[in-house]
Amino acid sequence: MTLRPLFVTLALLFAGAGHAQTTVSGDVSAAQSSVLTVDVEALFGGSLFSATFDAQYQQKAEALLAENLKIETALTEEEKSLTARRPTMTPEAFRAEAEAFSTKVDAIRAAQDTKEAELRASVSEAEQRFIEAVSPILGQMMAERGAVVILDRRTVFLTRSVADITQEAIERINAELGDGAALLDPAQ
Repeated sequence: MTLRPLFVTLALLFAGAGHAQTTVSGDVSAAQSSVLTVDVEALFGGSLFSATFDAQYQQKAEALLAENLKIETALTEEEKSLTARRPTMTPEAFRAEAEAFSTKVDAIRAAQDTKEAELRASVSEAEQRFIEAVSPILGQMMAERGAVVILDRRTVFLTRSVADITQEAIERINAELGDGAALLDPAQ
């Protein structure tokens, strides 16, 4: 099977879609289409929510890095002290302190690894909160256009640009959610 008939079929399918125009909420003109597309990464990345999350993430990552450096410096000094005291210690006393130090380092490493994993997991959590918060906005955009589905643009082989609602969705999301700080800190 050649791709030429597939391109012709797709072109014919999309040629008829989206020709009807309707006015939605005042002067905004939107094509009617049963299928809409959105660039999910651009939707998240272009939102004020994303900028707020990125700033908070960066702040937490820098704080964790500073904490790790402080811990590393303290452990290095402790190790140097133990090494310097070794000649004056019995082998049993040195072994006991060395094992205690090693246990302490392992516990600190595990705690810091947990903090790093929690920070990385916060990205997925923020994306999930974002999707949950924007779903009603995207649902309303679907209803306004008579659409039955919104697809991630990356999974669509061929589409007309009128089906892509990414930029309008970003504008609406930013207008309705603002910086999204309340999504990141529900206590606000």
